[in-house]
Amino acid sequence: MAIRITCINKSGGWHEDPHHAISHLGWTNDVTGNAGKSTRLEVYNWLKENKNNKAYVKDGRGNTAYVYPREHANGTMFVQTYADNTWTDNLLALKECVG
Repeated sequence: MAIRITCINKSGGWHEDPHHAISHLGWTNDVTGNAGKSTRLEVYNWLKENKNNKAYVKDGRGNTAYVYPREHANGTMFVQTYADNTWTDNLLALKECVG
C-alpha cells in the first residue's frame, strides 16, 4: 500500500534535528482515496513493519521523494525523505495540517 504525505504538524520546543519536531503527518491513500493523520511514530512503525508499505512526497515540480523510517543515535525514531541518493527535507517543506 502507498500513501502520499500531504502535510505535517510540528511540536513546540527544542529538537536535536528538525525532523524530530514533526509530531503528525497528514496523508492520502493512493488506492482508496481515504485521508487521515497519524503521529510520527505511527508512520515510522507502519513503514518499518511491512516493506510493501510506502510513503512519499511530491514537490511542486511533481518529483517524488520516498519516506523512510530512521533512528537517531539517541534512539529517537523519525521519518525522512530520500531522493537522488541524499537524505532530504521534503517533509519539512510541506504545509501545516489543519485540524
